[in-house]
Amino acid sequence: MAAQKSAHAAFCVKEAEETLAQLRTALEKAGITLPSLGLDPVGLAREAPCPLIELGRCSVETAARLAAVLR
Repeated sequence: MAAQKSAHAAFCVKEAEETLAQLRTALEKAGITLPSLGLDPVGLAREAPCPLIELGRCSVETAARLAAVLR
């Protein structure tokens, strides 16, 4: 059972890292950089990691460009 939990946790972290890379690439193609973009360390510190992607803070200009792209 512990091996299954460990494998599942590793899969979740890998999936989060891949999704983060895809998001970063898509944002870069749109000319947007989120300086604090990364995995939330609190979610990774749990016994059974539950990764969250931290979008972080950005300038007003970057937020406006992001909103324009999403419209």
